[in-house]
Amino acid sequence: MNITINLDVMMAKRKMRLKELSQLVGVSEQNLSILKNGKAKAIRFSTLEKICEVLECQPGDILAYELKENLSLDD
Repeated sequence: MNITINLDVMMAKRKMRLKELSQLVGVSEQNLSILKNGKAKAIRFSTLEKICEVLECQPGDILAYELKENLSLDD
């Protein structure tokens, strides 16, 4: 996947633990952990919005697209 999740970086900048973020966002610790570890296949915009609200950041602070060098037009 070319999408990198930087949730752990933003949490560290805000000195926030997963348990606290979970309570403030209203999402289980397990689901946030899956997202934080880059294992999630999708995220609801409402969840992303709440995470950004709590961490006082932009979606681009959490999600980053990284272009792979070996991509061809046939892929």
